[in-house]
Amino acid sequence: MKPVYVLGIAGLTGAALFAWIGLGSHPDVQDVSVGDATAAPTEMVQVTLPEIGNDLAIGARAFTAKCAACHGPSAGGLEGSGPPLIHKIYEPSHHGDNAFFRAAELGVRAHHWPFGDMPPVDGITRAEIAEIVKYLRVVQRANGIL
Repeated sequence: MKPVYVLGIAGLTGAALFAWIGLGSHPDVQDVSVGDATAAPTEMVQVTLPEIGNDLAIGARAFTAKCAACHGPSAGGLEGSGPPLIHKIYEPSHHGDNAFFRAAELGVRAHHWPFGDMPPVDGITRAEIAEIVKYLRVVQRANGIL
């Protein structure tokens, strides 16, 4: 067999294996596609999302990318995964902005909720955390948390 064919077969085999592994289930991802491919997970707290302007778009996108898998798409918490951040426990007078920075950067030991410890958020930057906190504070205010 010529080397070019061997490389081509090896490449196709590798691509097929990569696709097969990628299609498998991931233990950290909740499957919400049963019955309705667009169904969102049910959050613990009903959250009213305010109009998101350009000033909050970065924080909203960063929240979705880094936090929503555990805390829910609207920060309303996911049972068995992560607590609602739109909750009076996380109002600024109880958990100031620095608490969010510490939790994201260092992780946090479970103390208010029975979800277990929160690990540090992989690959998050301080700039992303700042935008996420800005976004969360606006969503909290829209839901009566001041």
